Amino acid sequence: MNAVIPPTPATAPRSKRLELLRAAPRKPGEASFFFYDAFFRSDAVKVLPGEYFVYDEDVLIMTTLGSCIAACIWDRVAHVGGMNHFMLPDVGAGMADGGRYGSFAMELLINELLKRGANRMTLEAKVFGGAAVISGMSSLNVGERNTKFVLDYLATERIPVVSKDVMEIYPRKVCFLPHSGKAMVKRLAPTHSDAVAAIERDAVQKVRKSSSAGGSVDLF
Repeated sequence: MNAVIPPTPATAPRSKRLELLRAAPRKPGEASFFFYDAFFRSDAVKVLPGEYFVYDEDVLIMTTLGSCIAACIWDRVAHVGGMNHFMLPDVGAGMADGGRYGSFAMELLINELLKRGANRMTLEAKVFGGAAVISGMSSLNVGERNTKFVLDYLATERIPVVSKDVMEIYPRKVCFLPHSGKAMVKRLAPTHSDAVAAIERDAVQKVRKSSSAGGSVDLF
């Protein structure tokens, strides 16, 4: 008699996929907030600051950004992609908060893509965020520094940036489909800036405290 092979998240019916994703073991820094998004009618995962997520099906990968950056990187041949969400460029990250810093966040994302079958030669990127939403911290140019960092990093790694929506003053909601490589961005009203900025300001302070111790974009 043939053995019954239990379904994996990639082969399971859609009704079971969230259950399997939630049950799967998580790697350090990997996003774990899975839910069903009624607007898009899709299984979804929310990427929080310092997290990343890579997948080879069109599970909706979502995040909300102010001065932070999300890099969405996709292999156009292998059809695997992922997103990260980092808060600061490269300034003495401790291992506990490494994913909150650009250099480590990019390394985590690219390495996981390669483990999932991606090839550096066929990677392409879409970049979002870097807005000036943190009042009182303009002298730090957090969004501008984050944007410069990620664009320089991708240029050094020879990963082409096929589209971007960065800087200015708007917080953004970003959605990415890792199998098709499709990205969607919604610029949020300036009235949302205070809430996003408060979250980011608090997170930036936590990171500093921790480190001192150790192709097209659709609008929707």
